[in-house]
Amino acid sequence: MADFPFYLIASITIASAYWVVVSSRLIYSAIALLFTLFGIAGLYICLYADFLAASQVIVYVGGILVLIIFGVMLTSKISNVSFQHASRNQIAGSFFALGIFTLIFTVAMRTEWPEYELTSIKGTTEILGTMILTEYLLPFEAVSVLLLSALVGAAMLSRRGDS
Repeated sequence: MADFPFYLIASITIASAYWVVVSSRLIYSAIALLFTLFGIAGLYICLYADFLAASQVIVYVGGILVLIIFGVMLTSKISNVSFQHASRNQIAGSFFALGIFTLIFTVAMRTEWPEYELTSIKGTTEILGTMILTEYLLPFEAVSVLLLSALVGAAMLSRRGDS
């Protein structure tokens, strides 16, 4: 019975991710992406990864998805109210998504997953903070420098057209 919430959230997440691929309207794809991202946060909660679930909601739903929706709404090439895009590759995208899903499902079912007894659930925030500031400090700083350079490069590319 404890597996029922997991399977329910997983099926909603898979269905909404599929709808992102096959929807003919861009705004419907963005709304389906909202359900997909919330579903991923729900899966993190099922895995007792509360920090990752909160980060998923704050960063992806609160930031990235809102940015995508504003980009759709405020683009200068849309002159009418109908936000519809002509996608000729829905069938190819559907087969590709189904193939990726089949591959992931096959690997997940054939893998011997370790099972742990949870005697006390320690907060993942403390564990992640300790690991980031001790064992994984160098990779964390390397990723931050990489993201900073990507941000500076994007700013320079966007300013190049204004000059």
